[in-house]
Amino acid sequence: MRKLAGLAALLAAFAVGAADAQTPRRGGTIRMTAPYGASMGSLDPHVTPRAQDDILGKALHRTLFNWDSANKKLVLELATSVTASADGLVHTFKLRDDAYFHNGRKMTADDIIFSYTRIMDGSKGYPAARYIRVIKGAVDVEKNQAKEISGLRKIDDTTLEITITDRVDPAYYFFAGSTAILPREEVEKGNFAANPVGLGPFRFKEHIPGSRVVATRWDKFYKPGKPYADTFVLQIMAEAAARDLAFRSKEIDTSILGPAQYVAYRADPELSKGVMEVAEMFTRAMVLNPSFKPFSDKRVRQAINHAIDTDLIIKRLVKDKAYRATSWLPLSSPAYDKALKPYAFDPDKAKKLLAEAGYPDGFEFELTTSQNESWGLPIVEAMIPYLARVGIKVKPKLVEVTVLTEIAMKGEHQAYIGSNLTGPDSLATLRCFYSKTPRTACNYSSFNNPAFDKLLDEAAQSGDMAKRNDLLRQANLLVQDEAPVWFFNYNKAVMAYQPWIHGLQANPTEITHQYVEDIWIDERSPAK
Repeated sequence: MRKLAGLAALLAAFAVGAADAQTPRRGGTIRMTAPYGASMGSLDPHVTPRAQDDILGKALHRTLFNWDSANKKLVLELATSVTASADGLVHTFKLRDDAYFHNGRKMTADDIIFSYTRIMDGSKGYPAARYIRVIKGAVDVEKNQAKEISGLRKIDDTTLEITITDRVDPAYYFFAGSTAILPREEVEKGNFAANPVGLGPFRFKEHIPGSRVVATRWDKFYKPGKPYADTFVLQIMAEAAARDLAFRSKEIDTSILGPAQYVAYRADPELSKGVMEVAEMFTRAMVLNPSFKPFSDKRVRQAINHAIDTDLIIKRLVKDKAYRATSWLPLSSPAYDKALKPYAFDPDKAKKLLAEAGYPDGFEFELTTSQNESWGLPIVEAMIPYLARVGIKVKPKLVEVTVLTEIAMKGEHQAYIGSNLTGPDSLATLRCFYSKTPRTACNYSSFNNPAFDKLLDEAAQSGDMAKRNDLLRQANLLVQDEAPVWFFNYNKAVMAYQPWIHGLQANPTEITHQYVEDIWIDERSPAK
């Protein structure tokens, strides 16, 4: 009996200890990695659509909506409520009255109006224009036909009315990091990227180019008791081997795993305990520029898709850390067509298509790529012999990954290979192939197809979600047939994490984009 009582006491003590262990601890340092390039593109969130830059953006800045990974949906962030008109075009937001910029000033409706208007400056080509364009009158500002966006109306400091042109959920358009709300007075000082000021849980401290960015706790953050940590450090580590060594040496708390590491970490009894996998909303593809004559012919583009053994590359090089792409929309999309089959590996068909297009002996093109092991140079090197067999010679052009987006936005390529955000909204995603979407916004392939535009216009005006998704499936099928890209894969993102870090989110819109106010570090961390 005494033994049972002792055991009960021991179990009770253990239960209390376990509960205490899960109580968030204040203090400490979060050490994450920026794995997608050897530098940051810009610390001004409006300038950059890069995933790497928005890792920091989630610490420094905030958007009108955010992605809730736990409930797999978008939720209000800088507003407490929103009501919509009967026709679904006018949305009235009640804004937070407790959100303070890092300079100490409270956010108002004017800051949202300023930020969205800045994004629509057509002379700048800001990437988030693709989202803000859904607001009535935004295109007029972009074309320099108006100074103000007519669809933005301030009712008072904490009430904003937004009128949109399509019957869509505005959450899908106002959650991207490139739509962050910024303070006019700080932006107008000039060189905002050198000293960014935002609404996030951490405030900017220093940026050592090529090394790290450091931010410290913002005590006036609007979520009580958060952030938990005192400091946020983003270590810039483009090389997988460097991240692996730093992680095993306990110098970083999280690390994005490449294909080789994915296999090694899963096989390791200890490391496998701290591995998070997410089916991300990203499509990897080689984008073909139709201004390069061979790529203006659909048959050539289709031939490229038939010439490459994509499944084998995914299996051997990507180590199955991906899903085969059938078209542009990813598996997680509500408009994804499960019955759609990918291009078959068929070199003979590829040769026939090339001959029909007037290229029986093939041609040569320059392919711009980065070193990224999952969708960069190693993949290009695997593609080269397949394309050579059908007469197509590839000349790789290697650039730093942070430069790749600039090249795509300017159209300074014959083809490039990259990774593209393709969620969470199918309509917003497919707008990257809408003829009226400029290259700077995301129409990197200069896609122009009247039948596609008509499908998207019908989808945008439909209030019936089942009908909308059917129209979007048709549009996605048309993209597959037109083949403006080589469809490679949908990413399976993998993050390794140390046992002392808690509160990480399985974010399918980008696994590195963590809401760091919810993350806490226990006393086992070697970083004090």
